[in-house]
Amino acid sequence: MRLTVEHRTHYRYETLAHHAVQSLKLTPAQFDGQKILSWSISAEGCTIGSEFTDGNGDIISTLTANGPMESIEIVVKGEIETTDTTGVLRGHKERAFPAVFLRSTPMTKSSAAIRKMADKVAKKHKGGTLLECAHGLAEAVSNAVKYAPGTTNVHTTAADAMADGEGVCQDHAHVLISAARHLGIPARYVSGYLFADQHGAAHEASHAWAELHLPELGWLGFDPANKCCPTDYYIRLGSGLDGQVATPIRGVHTGGGNENLDVTVVIAQSQQ
Repeated sequence: MRLTVEHRTHYRYETLAHHAVQSLKLTPAQFDGQKILSWSISAEGCTIGSEFTDGNGDIISTLTANGPMESIEIVVKGEIETTDTTGVLRGHKERAFPAVFLRSTPMTKSSAAIRKMADKVAKKHKGGTLLECAHGLAEAVSNAVKYAPGTTNVHTTAADAMADGEGVCQDHAHVLISAARHLGIPARYVSGYLFADQHGAAHEASHAWAELHLPELGWLGFDPANKCCPTDYYIRLGSGLDGQVATPIRGVHTGGGNENLDVTVVIAQSQQ
């Protein structure tokens, strides 16, 4: 499938900002499931450079801006060809050992409820394959955390979402990661885009899911929010221990006071 992306992130500052530095995880890496046909990142009045590939195989670039400035708008435009690999991440070049993703973070710290859910799934699939157990975990998270937009925020932890029983894709990913790590399965957070859900219905274009590492398959994606593994409707941007690490844009600014953030993402299918 060929998909076009237009992703605009607009920062408006309360007062004039003096300086800003942003780390951008906004360029998809190529692997068997996606091929970059064209891709660009721009921001008027800013310098974007210092591109490198980190240990996770994700492409990072750096934005710097010197003021005084009222706002910064980062514009991503591109076209990408995706292939359904049934969620398996094949041909993705990375150097980090899977065991790195057994480490817990404040966002993915487990709770008694998460551990109980994970242990129940493990018991149910005792004697079966690790793949069956992983699918069971994803299903359990889907059932335990109802998809409810607007009920959580970027600071909501896995334990909080599990206790509340509702959340969004970020929360589903964090809970699944927490449960998998409790069972000794390396797991990580993935940020990206989604053209539509598995039924073809419209969906918020910015999306997140989890990848679990299974010895027989390598990294395998799970999207509990849509009760499926990633397909050719998904564009993978980057990964990390949790959503705060994998976020597409992170950085700091001096001056400017409070900032207002406006994000728009449009994903469309292009002509073959």
